[in-house]
Amino acid sequence: MTLEETQQVIDAELTAARQARKAGNEGMVRVCVRRAAGAALGFWLETHPRQGWGMDAMTRLKGLAQAVDVSGEVRDAASRLTARVTSAFTSPHTTDPLEDARIIIRHLLGSDPS
Repeated sequence: MTLEETQQVIDAELTAARQARKAGNEGMVRVCVRRAAGAALGFWLETHPRQGWGMDAMTRLKGLAQAVDVSGEVRDAASRLTARVTSAFTSPHTTDPLEDARIIIRHLLGSDPS
C-alpha cells in the first residue's frame, strides 16, 4: 500500500470515529481509531519489520506498546488503545482515543492526521 492509500484509509477511519462520537458510540470510536493507527503501523512495518507483531491492528498496537525504540508517549498511546473496556463498557483511561491515534500516526508517518 502506498503512503497516499494509507493516508486515505486513515482519514476515512478518523472521519468514521468522529461520526461515531457524534452518535454517542464511544465503542465504535475506539474501533475506528485502532484501525487508523493499524493502517499507519502496517505502512511503517513495511520499512521497519518486526517479529511477532502479527497482521491485525490490535496485535501490532500491542507490539508498539512494548517497543523500546519509540517514545514513551507513543508506547503509552498504544497501550491505552489496546486496553480493555470496563464491564460498564467505558475506557479505563480518561484520555481521548482520537488523540492517542494522532500521536501514533504522527510518529509513524511524520504527518499530522486530519
